Formats: sequence, C-alpha cells, structure tokens
Amino acid sequence: MKVLVTGVKGQLGYDVVKELERRGLEAVGVDIEEMDITDKESVSDVIRQAGVDAVIHCAAYTAVDAAEDNEEICRKVNAEGTQNIADVCKQLDIKMLYISTDYVFGGEGERPWEPDDERDPQSVYGQTKYEGELAVQNTLEKYFIVRIAWVFGINGKNFVKTMLKLAETRDSLTVVNDQFGSPTYTYDLAKLLVDMIQTDKYGVYHATNEGICTWYEFACAIFREAGIPMNVSPVTSAEYAAKAKRPANSRMSKEKLVENGFEKLPTWQDALHRYVEILLSEK
Repeated sequence: MKVLVTGVKGQLGYDVVKELERRGLEAVGVDIEEMDITDKESVSDVIRQAGVDAVIHCAAYTAVDAAEDNEEICRKVNAEGTQNIADVCKQLDIKMLYISTDYVFGGEGERPWEPDDERDPQSVYGQTKYEGELAVQNTLEKYFIVRIAWVFGINGKNFVKTMLKLAETRDSLTVVNDQFGSPTYTYDLAKLLVDMIQTDKYGVYHATNEGICTWYEFACAIFREAGIPMNVSPVTSAEYAAKAKRPANSRMSKEKLVENGFEKLPTWQDALHRYVEILLSEK
C-alpha cells in the first residue's frame, strides 16, 4: 500500500510517515514546499503523480488564537485545502483520512462527545475544521474523519515541550484547571491511523489516549515525570485571557473504535512517561 501524508513537518504527519515505513508500507510525505494544499492544481498534480492508494491529511492551520485575526487564510487551509484533496481523492477513487479536532463541538457539559453529536464550533479554528469535515463528508464515500485533541509528539512544538522550556527560567507557573480533555501522543495515534487506513471501516471516529485530566493536572504530571520541582497554581479560563474560546469539555468517546475492531490507545500517563523519557534522553 502506498499512502500520501500531508503536513509531514508537523507532529502527527512526521509520526505517521515513520509508522508507515516501520510497517514496510510506502509513504509519500509532503509539506507546503512539495504540495501547497490551497493550490488546486498543485494538489491534483502531486497526488496523481504519486500514484497512491490513500491520503492521510494531517496538514492544518492550527494557531488557534492567531486564527481569530486571520480567518481568511485559516479557512483557505483548513476548509478549501481539504476540499481540494477530497476532490482529487474522489476523481481517483482513493481513500482519504482527515484529521479533525475537538474544537468542532460547543465545548460545554461534562459527558464525552460522541462522533455523531451536533457540531457547534466556538472559534474560527473550530469553524474551519468543521468546514473541512463537511468537505470530506459531502464529497467522498471512502473517508475516515478522526478527531483528536491535546496532541504532543517528538517533532514540533507542544504543551509538554513548552512546560519543560518554561522550567528552565521559572520556578512557578499558573495553568488552567477548568478545561477537561485527554492528552494524545502522536506516536500512539499514528499506529491507529495506519491500522485504520488499511481497512474499509469508514466513518467518523475519536482518538485520544485514555484518561481525562485538566491542563493543570497535565502540567503537574509533566514536571513529576521530568523530576523537576515546580510550583504550579491552578487558574480559571476567565483568569487566563486568550483570544479564541477554548472548549471546557474536550472529553471524547472512543467506543466506536472498539466497535469497529480497533484498539484504544494507552493511558495518557503511560504515553507521557514514554515521551518524557525520550525528551530527556536527547538532552
């Protein structure tokens, strides 16, 4: 099987390519230099010439706060770029796996979001990712939409790396304690995505590591794993001013994975332990 992966320079795209190669599958990793997803002709040319059986679309505009001031470019990437890929996948009759986000939901309440729950995005980023989902659903039959959240990986920036970086110059931090979700290790997630793309169990799924925490609890766990003494104080979202509204509830139900024969990911604590070990060994 030959798979084209967009956003190869990002956290998830990088790990998906590595996982495909680890399994002896052929991976074609592209980023903006090789294929500008906002350029319809570029998308068509690259995917056709690659001669792939599937596309795993990880590329996205993910600067959540900046998106509030850059709605046009955010939509061009997340919605129109996704439509461009979906159109070519339809023409070639190949599978597409689109990576989406918890931000497509309203973010209220306490129960885990189900894959078919009503979408009600509260930010420009969330709205454009929702529009990307619609592009896939309205264009294709052979598609997977996988919503993820709170991602961390070896390649690129993330919350874990930010916390460890701040620890180099500070001995106290404040972190939001009223947003709930599940951290997700791209190494674990990539395994699931490669499993999935080799099936025809199409549809909308949620995929995060198991377990729920707040950002404050996640930060405390990071410092414990790294053996760094840090005074972490909890604050509310209201006290921590951000341009874009964050979901208070990012809990997502993963039962559909099991129902379709896929394995749930390990706990986020287990994932964090493995991840921090790698980061510390590289120092």
